[in-house]
This record gives sequence, C-alpha cells and structure tokens, in this order.
Amino acid sequence: MKMKTMSSTLKESKMDIYDHFVKQELVPIVIAKKFSNDRILRLFDDRALWTLLMLRKRYEEGHKHPGLYLNDYHFGGINQYRGWRPGNCPVGAEFSQHKFGRAFDCIFRNISAEEVREDIRKNPTEEAFKYITAVELDVSWFHFSTENHNKEKYGILWIKP
Repeated sequence: MKMKTMSSTLKESKMDIYDHFVKQELVPIVIAKKFSNDRILRLFDDRALWTLLMLRKRYEEGHKHPGLYLNDYHFGGINQYRGWRPGNCPVGAEFSQHKFGRAFDCIFRNISAEEVREDIRKNPTEEAFKYITAVELDVSWFHFSTENHNKEKYGILWIKP
C-alpha cells in the first residue's frame, strides 16, 4: 500500500499527532479534561505515537473518513481505555503497555484487525511497522505495542490473550 506523505521523525510525530487525532482519542475522559495537549503527549512513547500516525495514514488512504479509531467516548461511544491507561485502571493487565504509553488498541473502519495483522506478517519490514515490537492475536481490535522486546533478534512478539 502506498502511504501519504507524513513526518518521518519521532520528534515531528509529536507535533503532527493533533493534526490527525483529538486528545480524547488518546486518553481517558478525566485526563483529557484535566491536562493540556502538550502534557498529555508526555505520557506516550514517541515510537508508539509515530506508529499510530503511520497506521492511520496507511489504512485511510482513498477513504473519506479516518481509517483508524481509538477512544470513541467523545462522539457518543463507550471506549476510553484504547490508548493510555492510568496505573489503577481496571481494564487490562497489571503491567499493561498501555500504562507506559507504549500500546494502542485500534479499530479500523476499512479493514479488519486480522487483515492488519496479516499485512504485518507479509510486510514486516514496511516503514509503518518498524517500531512495532508486539501484536496481540485473537482479538477483534488491533493491539500493538512498542514495548522493550528485541525485535531484531526475536522478531515481533505475537501475544495470545
């Protein structure tokens, strides 16, 4: 798939994130209300934000609406923990990568999560996937993380829930 032009550096990805996402997509309600955009960005690993931007661009090309969604509470949905999660969050594992700002649970409008996983399997060296170190299997959403895992030595960590 051909990607649209977008920032290629990690530093630029932080500057670009709010051109493509609103802060409510990234953090729970209480955090979005309490903190500024800049402060919220400090919660995240730069590689995770960069990857999120690249995935949105990769899977929305040619479509009228954004191809990737995270939290949807700000437009009537119920999800608020698909991005960063506080340490006391009841959703997910005790040491979830979401709590370190290194994971996202993505919903795609134009492609299934399994098709995204297959795209990564078929194209592991694709630029958009370069920081993905772990992917969750057997779930209806696409979970990726940029956790501390030696991808060069062991490949992507494919996690079963």
